[in-house]
Amino acid sequence: MYLFAFVAVLRQFVPLLGSRGLLPVPDFLARAGDRAGPTLFRHHYSDRYVVALAWVGVGIAVALVLGFPQAGPAWAPLLAFVVLYLLYLSVVNVGQVFYSFGSESLLLEVGLLAAFLGSHDVAPPWLVLLAFRWLLLRVELGAGLIKIRGDSTWRNLTALDYHHQTQPMPGPLSWSFHHLPRPVHRVEVAANHVVQLGVPLLPFAPQPVASIVAALIVGTQLWLVLSGNFAWLIWLTILLAFSAVGDAQLVAVLPFLEPALGADPDPVEPGPIWWVVLVLAAVLGCVLLAYRPARNFFSRRPVMNASYNRWHLGGSYGAFGTITRVRHEIVVEGTDHERPDGGWREYVFHGKPGPVNRRPRQVAPYHLRLDWGMWFLAWDRALSIDGSPRSCGSWWVREETGSLVGPVQLGDLT
Repeated sequence: MYLFAFVAVLRQFVPLLGSRGLLPVPDFLARAGDRAGPTLFRHHYSDRYVVALAWVGVGIAVALVLGFPQAGPAWAPLLAFVVLYLLYLSVVNVGQVFYSFGSESLLLEVGLLAAFLGSHDVAPPWLVLLAFRWLLLRVELGAGLIKIRGDSTWRNLTALDYHHQTQPMPGPLSWSFHHLPRPVHRVEVAANHVVQLGVPLLPFAPQPVASIVAALIVGTQLWLVLSGNFAWLIWLTILLAFSAVGDAQLVAVLPFLEPALGADPDPVEPGPIWWVVLVLAAVLGCVLLAYRPARNFFSRRPVMNASYNRWHLGGSYGAFGTITRVRHEIVVEGTDHERPDGGWREYVFHGKPGPVNRRPRQVAPYHLRLDWGMWFLAWDRALSIDGSPRSCGSWWVREETGSLVGPVQLGDLT
């Protein structure tokens, strides 16, 4: 997931947040100062610098995927994941609206926990696995509570009559999911409530109960993978669910893994004393950070995707507490004519719905940030309350030179 994240930095950060981007980082840091949070860009920013850091992140992520640090001592994967965490934290804290998604904080938190799983030379610490399950509880129960408290469509089981169509970025199968019979939509919503509200505590239960619950969570998340594009949020949730899967249960489902796992897959040695102390300190940190997200569960107005500190650790998670009933799309058009009254052509986005004869693409787990932002822009009062278009002050850009000619009034946003 870090690999996808840093590839997105390479491809999108400079046009969105670079020195001449839509929201330039230097301007943001000048305004925000220390309030921006920890970032390697505080005292120096250049587009080349951020690209270089992104390439470092890609290289370390590839090494982890291939398993090179895990084959060494315990400090090797620890160092690799800590560096990835610090690099991506630096990006998120200056990313402004383009990096304001809960999946960013979730990636940072999961990635830092992974640093304490150790290498092949040490046993995966049991307390760290519990910390992963606590994070899974926050993701699933938080999502369930924000839904059941936030929108009547979740309570009356009609949410998916709309959601497959109005979600931020539909996928190639979203049309088919939207046109499922309405009784099937009711079953979808009910199953979602069972998994997110009924069983989130059961990953802490003994085996095989924990593995069965993990399978239910993975199944519902894979349903979401098929029905839309949700960046890496879904895949991170699947990863968290595997912290509750036992080796015996995994072999029972996938027998070909038995030779690799062996009769006793865990090493005997817990690791050197410095490693044990470090793991205990990390778990103690998780305990200290648990108060605010736990209190949020019982709040009358629970928040979703809230980060309580600048390190993006110990946050509250949840998604789609409100379901939009009607989909509006903002269309961006440009012209190279001398007058802004003819020759307009649409700019077609890579993932955002555009021409109605184009099938939506499968993008996730890659994250198209501007495309997602256009969904929020349309949702957040870009249209008047009755759904009719309204005027919007804007600038007319001469395409061949990039010079600003306006301002003019663009009357039709639809």
